[in-house]
Amino acid sequence: MAFDMPRYHAPDFTEEKFRNAPDARWAPAPMDGVAPESYHSTSMYPEYFKINGVWMLAEESRMDSSVVYAADGTLQVVENRNLRKGDRVILGRSENCSEGIYMHCHGFEEPGEILEDQFVFRQGRSRETSYARDYDRLIELLRHEKEHGNIIWVMGPAFAFDYDARNAMQALVENGYAHGLLAGNALATHDLEGALLHTALGQDIYTQKSQPNGHYNHLDVINKVRRSGSIPQFLEDYKIDNGIMYSLVKNQIPFVLTGSIRDDGPLPEVIGNAYDGQSAMRGLVKKATTVICLATMLHTIATGNMTPSFRVLEDGTVRPVYLYCVDADEFVVNKLLDRGSLSATTIVTNVQDFISIVAKGLGVMA
Repeated sequence: MAFDMPRYHAPDFTEEKFRNAPDARWAPAPMDGVAPESYHSTSMYPEYFKINGVWMLAEESRMDSSVVYAADGTLQVVENRNLRKGDRVILGRSENCSEGIYMHCHGFEEPGEILEDQFVFRQGRSRETSYARDYDRLIELLRHEKEHGNIIWVMGPAFAFDYDARNAMQALVENGYAHGLLAGNALATHDLEGALLHTALGQDIYTQKSQPNGHYNHLDVINKVRRSGSIPQFLEDYKIDNGIMYSLVKNQIPFVLTGSIRDDGPLPEVIGNAYDGQSAMRGLVKKATTVICLATMLHTIATGNMTPSFRVLEDGTVRPVYLYCVDADEFVVNKLLDRGSLSATTIVTNVQDFISIVAKGLGVMA
């Protein structure tokens, strides 16, 4: 079944509220990294700003940033820490046209889609929720995105601890269902440990049997990678032919590994500065049309904050960005929703099972 991409319904700017709205105001940033008072903070939804009588869409949006009216006449969404003194920053705390700002939250909904009942029995998502349609929809989406989109995976280390999950993710990468990966030191470390020693944190990734002195395994792997100087060189030096990192390097898929205060090592590619890491993640997210976050709360929330609900394509078409959050803990998926990422689809399940179901549904794994 072909994936049916929702059509975007832009606001009707002939309506009185748009015609009578004032132009958006702006003020210069007083210094580098500081926004002026009453700056407007962005969301993940399409937002329009009236500039010289014309409503303009800020095309590269994300949560919690400022909008700069650039010298070339475009609107740039900029993290406040990246503002430069003198940048023309849009002002306004309302989004109903009264200050020349309009947030468009329902652009991908067809008339009549919203349920009018005041009471429904189930609104949240839990272990009891049926996800059959979500899996079918995701598999259709991934088939579409393989050819027409950009799929970013955000992964915690849980995959590296399971033989089938590693194989499933490797198969997805090698069959074109990944265009980028965001993760931390742990995912890469334990995946490489699995590739070299068939263990993760010293336990066999298939039998789960602990190996003698196994607690040294991941540290030894980090040491070997650091001696090699890079992950690609390590793969060559030790003739690695399996795993997630192997498949990413082999297929030239970009990845960003960001560090945390508790990291061992870390691996050479891990970005230790939090803001440099955030910027590198944002660089991949800016291209994404589907983002799938798996068993990593902090990476998931960070990615959700920097991912808009829409993307403007080269031909000017506006399409949705799909954000999935999969975790065995209901708290994690609800935490993402609490952060304002209302366009997310959440699935409460074991991520090893999830990735195997998806790989089998796509026909890349028996």
